Amino acid sequence: MKVTSFHFMPYRDLPDDFENRYKSAWVDAPWWELGDAEKVGEYYNQSIDELMHAARMGFDGLGTNEHHQNVYGFMCNPNLFGATLAKMTKDAGIDDVALVQLGATVSSTSPPIRIAEEYAVIDCISGGRLVAGLPLGLGSDANISYGVTPIEQRERWREAIDLMIKALTAEEFFAWNGKHFQLPKVNLWPRPVQKPTPPLLIPGAASSSTWDYCHERDLPYAFLSYFGGKSADNVLKKFWERGEAHGRDRNPYRAAMLQLVGVADTDAEAEDLFGRHLEHFYHKGLHLPPHYLSPPGQMDYKSMVSLFSNPYLEYMDYTVDLKPLTAKDMIEKEFAIVGSATTVREKLEDMCRRLNVGHLMVVPQFGSMPHDLAMQNIERIGREVLPHLQKLWVEDGWTNKWWPEKCQKTPALAAQA
Repeated sequence: MKVTSFHFMPYRDLPDDFENRYKSAWVDAPWWELGDAEKVGEYYNQSIDELMHAARMGFDGLGTNEHHQNVYGFMCNPNLFGATLAKMTKDAGIDDVALVQLGATVSSTSPPIRIAEEYAVIDCISGGRLVAGLPLGLGSDANISYGVTPIEQRERWREAIDLMIKALTAEEFFAWNGKHFQLPKVNLWPRPVQKPTPPLLIPGAASSSTWDYCHERDLPYAFLSYFGGKSADNVLKKFWERGEAHGRDRNPYRAAMLQLVGVADTDAEAEDLFGRHLEHFYHKGLHLPPHYLSPPGQMDYKSMVSLFSNPYLEYMDYTVDLKPLTAKDMIEKEFAIVGSATTVREKLEDMCRRLNVGHLMVVPQFGSMPHDLAMQNIERIGREVLPHLQKLWVEDGWTNKWWPEKCQKTPALAAQA
């Protein structure tokens, strides 16, 4: 099992009545009323410190991503942080931790070779430790914040990936005359250390078109669910069914899962420590109406038919559906795995085996969680949970070809990490 410490980088200081005062945490939250640049600087630095602490604690990867115009996560260019972490981990002698960019949104970057260049920079600085995420992106980010027409988003994404891969691998000059991008001469500098490209990863929500894209191209899929392993059962069941239809095996490293995690001495203490931060995350950070999450046209017809024919998403309108839930409800539903180290180990192992996932994106800092509690949580996970998780799948004989070679630990080391 490869375990990545993933960070949203949220704005942690919001008024108690935030979700009642503002229409959404995305786009509609006014900086001039809520934002403080000095606090932002403090939060950024704390987030980097938290990710570095995860690296020191033996996590296999450090994860960053991209969002815009919101309080939920204001890491507007994850490659700024990926490059920073590449240098800091190298200087600290931690040269086996992957930089998992979950990643930069290629559909709303023009031209997308800008991301290919930045990914190459990270791979070069780190000495070959990049995992290159290529997400379609949320509708709010691409359509509202960056002006991409919703119905064009998916085809822009596909074309952008094709262009990026060719730019990273071509050994001759070429012109690109696509529908959405036109470049007279491509000769990418720099190129990554990893050949032919760094491992690619496709993050997504629950689109059947994305599942098919992954299986057609033999790429791994990261299900970025906010609602834990129980809610992921139907989604990943469908993912594996689509894989079988494409003739793919059930190699668990084809799938990744995101999970909020909180560890304390006892289950009761964990609920007390993390409960209010869970409620902040789900009531305030995910204060997001469905027409922002996926504007009309952003989801293609095939995926809409799949979603509404097989309703596998329990929560559709986050501005309404999540508000009645308390922290206790969220923990019982396993939105977050919160409890003693024993409880967390058992639940995470059960989830990963049940869902057949070989990559786990753990979120140890969420909502309004203060820096000191986040650091304690990372340490507890690293010491008391991580060594157990890293043993999963070691004896099953699967090959993980979607992870940097430099960051591949031997089974013996993985079991002792």
